[in-house]
Amino acid sequence: MEVLIVGAGAMGTWFGEAIADDPSIDAALTFADVDEDAAERAAETVGGTTADLEGTTTYEAVCVAVPMRHVEESIERHARRAERAVLDVTGVMATPLEAMAAYADDLERASLHPLFAPERAPGSIATVRAREGPVTDSLLSALESAGNRLVETTAEEHDWAMESVQAAAHAAILSFALAAERVPEGFQTPIYDELERLATYVTGGSPRVYADVQRTFDGADAVAEAARAIAEADDEAFESLYDEAAERWSAREGVDDGETDVQNASRSANGGERE
Repeated sequence: MEVLIVGAGAMGTWFGEAIADDPSIDAALTFADVDEDAAERAAETVGGTTADLEGTTTYEAVCVAVPMRHVEESIERHARRAERAVLDVTGVMATPLEAMAAYADDLERASLHPLFAPERAPGSIATVRAREGPVTDSLLSALESAGNRLVETTAEEHDWAMESVQAAAHAAILSFALAAERVPEGFQTPIYDELERLATYVTGGSPRVYADVQRTFDGADAVAEAARAIAEADDEAFESLYDEAAERWSAREGVDDGETDVQNASRSANGGERE
């Protein structure tokens, strides 16, 4: 199967590796990227070739693996190079699927979102099969054979979920990273340690990727509003907010004395006092 991968970054390379490793497809992979050196490196990694972004050669399948902000224009430009299928691995779903319907309505279409960084593969992949067929079925089967789990969803459900899974989560962690200080050894609690670990992980990535998430999905404003409400709350209001959070996350379910496992651990670490 001849596959053109538009975008030779980490996610495009991951997709190429997963497909190249499946002998049932016998994939011939080609990379095209604004960074020709990146395309060369990705092609070398999977034993593929490179192509010009303005080329006219066609392929059985075209996979778009560009930053979210460029997915619509990329599909508009490159869907014409697909003979049978178009798919994307950009992280947003409504926008690329609408573009595919507009520019590749007669082709197989699928949107995929690997819910992990490429270096942590395999993992769960959110999957929307807008128009199924043998080409997309083969590609998805190859991803499953590589150990990934396909999570079937809709564009609406996925993009709604990403408001919490990505936008709100990233905003909360980055806010902690900006507001908190590193403390001397011995002062850490289990909760602080976990937040420090998450802050270190998030700030070790690409700011452009996280900026794209905030630009694409709502969620950060809700985090800011919640933090403001907590900061301004008196004791009664704080307890009400705490109870609302506990009820939403079922934090007290199955835990004696209204404490979560993390709270119990924190209390033990602090000589019996609540954190």
